[in-house]
Amino acid sequence: MRREADFFGEVELNLIYIAKKLREALKIETLLTAAGIDYFVEPDTYTGGLLFRRELTGAFFYVLPTDVERTQQSLLSGDYQPYQIG
Repeated sequence: MRREADFFGEVELNLIYIAKKLREALKIETLLTAAGIDYFVEPDTYTGGLLFRRELTGAFFYVLPTDVERTQQSLLSGDYQPYQIG
């Protein structure tokens, strides 16, 4: 379920997915809510483009460290690739 940042307190959340389009973000929200996973989502910028690099805005999804593995499995079952550092 979508939560506000203060719900998680001082716990450092893990970035799990970056949705680049609104339609994609809405599908991720539906997927995580159906799986019963508490998550936080906020708009942020990322660098995109092949020839011309530019800053774009996307929806960044975060979950508790204890929910990372379960969230990754839910994303993969929905044919979404979880965010990987690096």
